[in-house]
Parts: sequence; structure tokens; C-alpha cells
Amino acid sequence: MNFSNTYACLNEVFYEKTHPTPVLDPKLFLWNSSLAEQLMIPDDLKNDPIALAQVFSGNHIMPGSEPIATAYAGHQFGNFVPQLGDGRAHLLGEVIDRSGQRWDIQLKGSGPTSFSRGRDGRCAIGPAVREFIMSEAMNALGVPTTRCLAVVTTGEPVFRDTPVPGAIVTRVASSHLRIGTFQFFAAQGDHHALKTLCDYTIKRHYPELQEEGPNQYILFIKKVIERLIQLIVEWMRVGFIHGVMNTDNMSISGETIDYGPCAMMGTYDPQTVYSSIDIMGRYAFGNQPRIAQWNIERFAECLLPLINVNTNKAIDQVGPIITEFPNRFKQVYMEMIEKKLGLTSFQQEDQKLLFSILGRLKERRIDYTVTFDLLTKSLMSETATSQMKNELEECFDIWKRRLNDQDATSKEVQKLMRKHNPVVIPRNHHIEAVIQECEQSGDVTLVEKFLQVLRSPYEELEQTSQYQDLPSDGDKDYQTFCGT
Repeated sequence: MNFSNTYACLNEVFYEKTHPTPVLDPKLFLWNSSLAEQLMIPDDLKNDPIALAQVFSGNHIMPGSEPIATAYAGHQFGNFVPQLGDGRAHLLGEVIDRSGQRWDIQLKGSGPTSFSRGRDGRCAIGPAVREFIMSEAMNALGVPTTRCLAVVTTGEPVFRDTPVPGAIVTRVASSHLRIGTFQFFAAQGDHHALKTLCDYTIKRHYPELQEEGPNQYILFIKKVIERLIQLIVEWMRVGFIHGVMNTDNMSISGETIDYGPCAMMGTYDPQTVYSSIDIMGRYAFGNQPRIAQWNIERFAECLLPLINVNTNKAIDQVGPIITEFPNRFKQVYMEMIEKKLGLTSFQQEDQKLLFSILGRLKERRIDYTVTFDLLTKSLMSETATSQMKNELEECFDIWKRRLNDQDATSKEVQKLMRKHNPVVIPRNHHIEAVIQECEQSGDVTLVEKFLQVLRSPYEELEQTSQYQDLPSDGDKDYQTFCGT
């Protein structure tokens, strides 16, 4: 692998040079062969499971790699923590893929760093498998996301409530720069480091802004807003609940990162919360847009000294951009919902229809994914039409009349809807069943069968129906945990 280390070339205030802690008996558990091809992993490495286990456990550091743990701060459930950082992760370096795009290669669960705050720096197999499955599912669904290249078991237990098998997951991201990274230096008043970080991030993610001179930092905020709005709208499209939208978990590149207590919403309810640590429902499904704006406000605060030495003037320049967030989000969100419903153009009365349908889903406690799948099928299926007419009543009739007013065939509308409405998602009870199998038997058969279906979420494969069933209890008592 041809590593480069652009982030490690910055001043060491941005990171700690540190190596992974070796593990006893690493074995390759899950391997993402298509991602390996994209990243141009050398044949002599990718065809050798023993060598892969050594490299992606951190036992063997490849030439050119300069492992570091990055520094960042963050608001955690609204409370600011001035120093967090990679407490159990090591950034091995960066690689360039076939299309010339730069990617971070990071090990998670690879041992403690100075940011660990007394923790063991390890990862259990359950959270590692969850991140692999969820990130692959999100990628196939078309949601911007980090991905996993490998899961390696360590041959060592980790101790949580009970001893469980340990594992290390290899995360691939366009970068690991977070809102919390900027907060780390802003909180210290280190404007020089803050400017260095901004210039580096702009060069890496938004190079077109480099020619904008003094305005580049304002435009930088706008770009991050655009990416974040698109990300959250995609979450809402497929029913994804991140569960821990702290500022240290918000990527500047607009990718989904940190799959700790995440889950998928089944029954439609904007107040749905599964994370065991989100007691007040701060990060509920329907709150995600509001929290995204709150996080962006924290990001913008960091950049004020670079925008204008006069804080009040800087606020005057940035304020209107933040104020516009809700309207901009609503516009993108409405465009997404219209496509889910097969509407090719927006009319003013459509908004009432859209919210009436969502209101009916909440009132009747109807499954979100199933509803939009059946609406898609109802254009060509009498059975689906009957089901949806029974569930949505007059809303269904209004929707059908609206479609008939469009200058588009049923086949064209169905094609548009299917592009935005999956037939299968990684349902929580199937995730848990797969994780339990991995913990108890170490067998990857269930994972691989599940992934085969999840990688084609808009198609009905022979095995798809095995993963479309709803949980018997409607996920009523389902909880997710951080996994740290």
C-alpha cells in the first residue's frame, strides 16, 4: 500500500504519534473485497489472510505508514468537553484510490492512546460487525458514509458487562476531520492552528474555495452546511437514526461517521429513540435536522476569528447563513419526499399531502420502509393498491389523483420512486441476530448472507424476503449502546 501522510505532516498539536498495541492472535473475520479493489490493495497482500490480519490488527505497520491519534474536542449531548481525541483509534495514513480520491485508513479498537482517559482502547466484535454491516448498507442505499475495509478478531477478550471477543475494525473515510476538531483549537484560542486546519481542510475537501481569498472561510461554512443538509436528508429518506450526533461525530466532509448506537426506524414516529444513553431524546429521528443546525452553529463560532477580527462584524457576516438553514433544509427535504412519492414537480398543495401521509403513518403506527415500498409497487400491483388504500384511506386517493395529473407514465413514476424507496433495510432485529451469531460461534455465514441482500437494497433478490419481516414487538423495547 502506498501511504501518504498529509495530516501527519501538520504540526504535532493536531495529533499524537502513537502505534497500535499488538494483539495476541489476529485473524481476518470480514473483508471488503470490492473496497479493496477500489483502494488498489496490492494482490500479494489482499490474497494473504494471515498478512491482512497482521496489517489490519496493527501488529504489522507497513512501510510509509505513520500511525497517529488525532486530537479533537466536542459537545456531547450539549455539554462541551475541551479534549476528546482518538482514544482507541490509530490513523495509519492515507491512500489514493483508482479515481484519484484520497482516503484515510484508520484502525478502531487498536489500543489506548493518550486520549483514552483510562479506557482500554479496545473494541468488542459486536460493535465492529455493526459498523461493517451498517456502513455497507448505507453505502448501497446511496447515503454518504465512511466504510469498513476489514474486521479482524484479536484472540483476546474485552471486558464490558461480560467478557466478549475483541476485534479491530478498519475504517475508510474521506477524512476524519470533525466539527470537534475545529472546536479543539478554537477553545484554546489558538488561531494560528485553527487557520492551518481550515486551510488544510479546504485544500483537501473544497479546493475550489482556495481562490476566494478572504471570503473562503464564509464559503467554507456554506459548503459544510450543504453537505450536512444533504446527509441528514438522506438519513431521513431511509429512516436512519444516528443516535449520538455530538459535534465530535459530525464529519466536515458530510459522511456518516461513528455507528455506535445507531438504528433504523421501523414504525414511523419522529420521536423514535433507540440509543440507551439518549435519555432525553435529544437525537430522536425527527430532531436530527435541528441538531444538525445546532452543530453547524458551533462550527461557525469556531471560524469567527478568521472571518473578521471584530467578533460582532464576523457574526453579522455569518448570521444570515445560519438563519437560512431551516428553509434550506426544508427545501431539500421536501424535494426528497416528493421523489419518494413519485412527484416530478412541486405544487403548493403538495406540502399538505406529504404531511398528511406522514401524519397517517404516525397515527396508525405504520412501518416507514414498508409503506413507501408498497406505494411504489401500487403503481403496478392491485394487491399493493388495496393494502395502501386500506392503510392511508383518503390520502391514498389524493396521492393517486395527483400522480394522474402529471405528464409521466406509471412506469416512469415507479422508476423514480424505486430509486428513492428501498425494498430492504438493515432492520434492527436482524442486525442483533447476526451480531449474536458472531459473538457466540465466530461464524461469518449469517453476516455474508445479510450483506449480499443489503448491497442490493432496491432489488428483490431470492433471499431478500428473509430480511423484510418486521420485529414481533415492533422494536418497542429495543435499545442500542455505544460499544466503547
